Amino acid sequence: MKNTFIIGIAGGTGSGKTTVVNQIINELPADEVCVISQDSYYNATGNLSYGERSKINFDHPRAIDFPLLTKHLEKLKDGKVIEQPIYSFVSHNRTKDTIKTHPRKVIIIEGILIFNSKELRNLCDIKVFVHADADERLIRRVKRDITERGRDINEVLSRYQSTLKPMHQQFIEPTKNYADIIIPNDRFNTVAIDIVRTVISERL
Repeated sequence: MKNTFIIGIAGGTGSGKTTVVNQIINELPADEVCVISQDSYYNATGNLSYGERSKINFDHPRAIDFPLLTKHLEKLKDGKVIEQPIYSFVSHNRTKDTIKTHPRKVIIIEGILIFNSKELRNLCDIKVFVHADADERLIRRVKRDITERGRDINEVLSRYQSTLKPMHQQFIEPTKNYADIIIPNDRFNTVAIDIVRTVISERL
């Protein structure tokens, strides 16, 4: 599609990326925007047992199928429909279903690790990093994993200490340097959202 505008939104787990995505979406006509989530593009792991899958470090860039994600973004940019994978965090694997996703004027790609891929970064017209305090992110992650993903508190805290925290420091926090805009995730981020909105309006 001509004039497709791709926005990359990254930030640590529980930083409030979804809130920022929704704030941008709410300002655009529904038929002009689509959202692609990195979470849909974890590698297919059908060849592994459940026990092996549950040991995968999902906060490492190796867990993401970046070639497929990049290919899908390029297809959307070319005006083609894609079949977006659906990933189950309960079974730690892709499901057999997909979501038919149509090209739109604005494509938002969001996820903790998206700026780790040079190809993905190059496809983004604007790169946004959502920053939040580490304690705040942990609280949100605990709440989400228990209510939405069926984890227990010990499992969540153990994973936070063993993988989430070190992976954030190694792979996520440094990608802040690639961002065009850093949004502090609190209630006063309206200025940053307005800037993103203005850039979109000018481009479209």
